[in-house]
Parts: sequence; C-alpha cells; structure tokens
Amino acid sequence: MKTGYLVLQNGSIFEGYRFGADKAVLGEVVFTTGMCGYIETLTDPSYFGQIVLQTFPLIGNYGVIPEDFEGKCELKGYVVREWCDSPSNFRSEYDIDTFLKANGIPGLCGVDTRQITKIIRDSGVMNGAILDKLPDGENDEIFEKIRSFKIVDAVKSVTCGAGHTAFAPGAQNCVNDKGIRVALIDYGAKANIINELLRRGASVTVFPAGTHAEEILSGGFSGVMLSNGPGDPAENTFQIEQIAKILGKLPVFGICLGHQLTALAAGGNTYKLKFGHRGVNQPVKCIADGRTYITSQNHGYAVSDNVPGRAVISFVNANDGTCEGIDYPFLNAFTVQFHPEARSGPHDTSFLFDRFVNIMEGGAL
Repeated sequence: MKTGYLVLQNGSIFEGYRFGADKAVLGEVVFTTGMCGYIETLTDPSYFGQIVLQTFPLIGNYGVIPEDFEGKCELKGYVVREWCDSPSNFRSEYDIDTFLKANGIPGLCGVDTRQITKIIRDSGVMNGAILDKLPDGENDEIFEKIRSFKIVDAVKSVTCGAGHTAFAPGAQNCVNDKGIRVALIDYGAKANIINELLRRGASVTVFPAGTHAEEILSGGFSGVMLSNGPGDPAENTFQIEQIAKILGKLPVFGICLGHQLTALAAGGNTYKLKFGHRGVNQPVKCIADGRTYITSQNHGYAVSDNVPGRAVISFVNANDGTCEGIDYPFLNAFTVQFHPEARSGPHDTSFLFDRFVNIMEGGAL
C-alpha cells in the first residue's frame, strides 16, 4: 500500500497507508466515537469540509449498504486504524475502499487514531491535511494552507437543488394516515428524518435552504421540520431570517443545525465547542423528569445556556452540561441538538417525532 501522511495544524505528523481516492486534501479534523454506523457517517452531509477520524479500530467489517445511505458523501477525508477489505454481511454490496474511490474521498489507515484523538480532545478541533509526502520542514507552504483553511458556504453546498414531495407507501389507505403535510427545510437533511415522518403517515415536501418563508407559509402545511446540516450556524443569516418569520405561525421541530438556527432566530446565541459531540453514545438528560437517554450526535457548535425570552431548556448533555434541547411554548416549537432519527441507533428518542405529530394535530407542546 502507498504511504501517506496526516499533517495537523499544530505540526504533528502521522504516517500511514493510503486507500480510497488518490489525492491530497485539506479539512477540519474531527473524531467520532461510534462503534457502528460508519455508513451513516460517510453519507451524513453534516460532515461537509471535514476529515473524519473513527476512534473504533476496525471499520468496514459489514461492508457498504447503499440502502442505508443518509445522503451524499460530503466529507473531505477519512482516517481509520484499520479497514476491512473482506466485509461479511448479506446486505453488503462492496467495501469502503470502493466507496471512497467512487466518491473521490482519500482515506488513510494504519495510524495511531488514539493519539490523534487525544490531541484533538486536549487541544481542540484543528485543521489538517492528508498528503502523499512529508512537508519540507516547518516553513513548508502546506502549513500556511492548513492554517488558513475554513469551511464556508456549507449549507449552500449540501442543500437539495430542487424541492420534492415524498408520501408514505399506501398512505391514502393507511389507518395511520393523518392527513398531515410537513414542510422540511433541507440544510443537509439526513434521509431518515423523512423516513420517520413517513412512518407516521405524514407526507413530506422538501424545500432547498434558500426557500423564502412566504412560500412555506402559503403552502397549507401542518408543520415545519428544520433539518440537520453542516458549518457555523451564525453564517446562515438568510435562513435565520426565514425561520423568524415562520415561528409562531406553524408548529416547528428542529434537529441539530435546525436547533441552532431556531435559537438564533429567537434571539439566542451559539458558540463553537472545543471538539464537538460526534458519536452514538452521548448521554442526554431530560430536565422535566430526570431521565437520561443515549443519543446519536454530530455537531461542533452549541446553543448558549442563556436561552431567549420565555424559551425553556428541555435537555442537557450529561457529560458537559451543554444545551441539548429547547422548548418554545409561546411559539409552538421545540428543537433538539441530538438525532432522534438515528438509523443505526440508538432509538431512545424517536418519540420526539410522535410529539411533533401530536402538535400538528392540535395537541399541546
């Protein structure tokens, strides 16, 4: 295998072996702790612009299953300790090396992923590069390129090009068909958000992130779903303005970036976390009853605890106390930072979609 290098912004260099696409890339280096769900990670648009490192040492053992894709592969690079070239799963169609090559994503294996994770955990998220050759000393121009890299236009880059509507199979004859129509604003939406709504008998019309609020408000929808997505939430000034126009007029449910954008639209603030929450084992405590749920998360920004107006924090992260959910009873809206639709699990919080359906049917928040 061809030798390759991961070069971090702080000057750390890790030698490994190349797989996937044979090219050099710059990106923001982040780690995710999931023991499974690498297919969903590779196809989650929220990883736009990032070089993703898997902390679990063996990746790819159950192959690649296109049916489980969440969206288009948008990450910049992929780093693992070891990848499995002989996956065993009756649903598998090919291995992750083939997937990465097909999507133009370079991979690096054989590096000490534990040490890289410790560096990011202790120093914070930093930029990096996957290269074929070592930098020529500390003055090599690659270090300036790494330092100056910035993720921009993230939502604009991953949102859908045109809107479309999805219906639950046989919904018109289904006993669960509630006649509910949901407008989903796509900031980089994961496919399973739509699936969860369809399972509850709703129809879902997907709108690009650049859609004006007036188009949605005049569409006769029962409620609005604000999706996950990548990048700095504060960058999306147009989207924040549109959400502000929608709040209080239709029931709203926001997930991840949708959670952050709603807080900004309501007058709150967001900030960048030291190394973010990425994985499928994040404990979240419900303020109302004290119960703790295990959740899937993928975000580098958080909403400030100083929530706007009459808003109420509904969930907090049990590890670091950061805000994980907000209720806006006066606006008939609620949002969460974690992913209740997680396809690979856990499924502890999927009941939040039932809550959304109940609100659209006229129930109390």
